[in-house]
Amino acid sequence: MTDHYDARETRDPAAREAELFARLPDLLRKAMAAPGYAERLKGIDPAGVNSRAALAELPVLRKSELPALHQATPPFGGFVAEPAGSFARLFTSPGPIFEPEGAQTDPWRGARALFAVGFRAGDVVLNTFSYHLTPGGFIFDTSARALGCAVIPAGPGNTEAQFELIEAYRPIGYSGTPDFLKILLDAAAVAGRDVSSLKRAMVSGAAFPPSLQAEIRSRGIDAYQAFGTADLGLVAFETPAREGMVVNEDLILEIVKPGTGDPVAEGDVGEIVVTSLDPHHPWIRLALGDLTAALPGPSPCGRTNMRIKGWMGRADQTTKVKGMFVRPEQIAEIGRRHPELGRLRLVVTRADESDAMTLKAECALSSDGLREQIVATLRAVAKLGGEVELVPQGSLPNDGKVIVDDR
Repeated sequence: MTDHYDARETRDPAAREAELFARLPDLLRKAMAAPGYAERLKGIDPAGVNSRAALAELPVLRKSELPALHQATPPFGGFVAEPAGSFARLFTSPGPIFEPEGAQTDPWRGARALFAVGFRAGDVVLNTFSYHLTPGGFIFDTSARALGCAVIPAGPGNTEAQFELIEAYRPIGYSGTPDFLKILLDAAAVAGRDVSSLKRAMVSGAAFPPSLQAEIRSRGIDAYQAFGTADLGLVAFETPAREGMVVNEDLILEIVKPGTGDPVAEGDVGEIVVTSLDPHHPWIRLALGDLTAALPGPSPCGRTNMRIKGWMGRADQTTKVKGMFVRPEQIAEIGRRHPELGRLRLVVTRADESDAMTLKAECALSSDGLREQIVATLRAVAKLGGEVELVPQGSLPNDGKVIVDDR
């Protein structure tokens, strides 16, 4: 059995990086044909955006901004140059956010993710992601069919009908949430139905903790995780190495400090930002609001693209203190005003039946004078008073959290 989908997966990382950034300027020109990007990237010369450092200078587009932008300029917020009628399918996700599906083969780039976990041409796949208005069902449906699999478009729920389909078609593969896979297996055991044909699974859309992984494995199913979004399709996926997730081809993934567009130090936890080199629907520095960290080196499975640890929480840690919102962007601004500081963490608590906050700041040389300066900066930026605690360099956790609400 061939281990890799194509030669692109195992090429030299420098060659991949060079190819991606050689393509990026033309992709930017196509993106700027849409009025939303033309305004957001005004004054940018696409020819000069040919490295990670240059890309990091461009503004991020936060996914949390999309509902308002799509409502103001329907359907795609002015970020898609092609008319809606040029796409194959048109979806909506809560927000609402409107998502088009390209007419090309494998528009969500999921075939190689399914291949990585053992799906092959001729397999029958039970797809239990929803086909109703949201793109989840079609992301995995089109990906499996691009690989040459036959797909049962089951959708979620209705376990009795699912059992009939499984017993008739004997699918070897499952795609859906890990929760529904367990529901299906438990219900089959109670009802005495035969679902033993299921041997492989690609799960997404919900947490897949080690305890559930072990239980699914004990039922004879080899299940792997994928990380994706309704905007981008499959972003990263597990492989048989089971050491993090490999980033998909044709994407540039950055990890930035929450509330900013600034790349984190190597190995640090930060927010996922993706640039997609899809000429029909490009995304330029889309900040997903999800936290992760990069893993060093290539995967033992032989794939050489960047690896991430997987989903590690949410980057939007906005909280309300004494009726005022405090945001990660404000903590980042304090760091910019005091470059001598390392990691920062604002801890919100209750004291004497009132909200209280303490900014913990890493620094090499602490002093009362520096602490007082940061106290003043905290008040100026957050419009709220708080304590400042100077702590040794490297003492705050590397978890991407800059605001912790302990109330």
